Amino acid sequence: MARRNRVTPVGELIADSARGLVYGNRGCLHDRHGRIRRPYDGKRWIACRLQFRGWHRQPLMTPGRFTELFFLDEVTALAAGHRPCALCRREDYRRLMAIWSDLHPDQTGADAIDAQLHDERISATTRERRYRQAPLDELPDGAFVLCDGTPWLVLGAELLSWTPAGYLARRARPVRQRALLITPPSLVAVLRYGWRPLVPLLHPSAS
Repeated sequence: MARRNRVTPVGELIADSARGLVYGNRGCLHDRHGRIRRPYDGKRWIACRLQFRGWHRQPLMTPGRFTELFFLDEVTALAAGHRPCALCRREDYRRLMAIWSDLHPDQTGADAIDAQLHDERISATTRERRYRQAPLDELPDGAFVLCDGTPWLVLGAELLSWTPAGYLARRARPVRQRALLITPPSLVAVLRYGWRPLVPLLHPSAS
């Protein structure tokens, strides 16, 4: 039986047997029976490598430990609001810090990044996911938008529909139109820098 530890671009946790290419966590979200009880625990949401130093993550969802989460690819993790881990993705983390200092000169350190991203992904009043209107023409490859209630990946002149197993339907990216932006604005700006991480940026189905 699939565990509810796959993450969608909007940050929801679902149960699906498809394997993800990126790993991460946002604190301990499960109870002693392995059932998800909360959407997050704290502001530190990170994305990691599937394999690092031969560490084994078994059994999953050990009581009292963080909940192991899995993403289709890096752009899915970014859309959900996760940033690179400072341990297993040290090179990516350092590059993020350099980009962040250009984007937010008044912010330094992981805590500042996590606080900014948390404000961008979760409404302080409703505690629900935040979306913003954005011109489709101006979004970089790798950003996600919400169309007809489902997440679509911006890639070149196309939009690709997201599924837990990969990208399926494709359609032309509309011109001179606006859409609901899923990916937090600060991470959209990171994508504009030509983000090339250690983990898979895009699932093979995107090509």
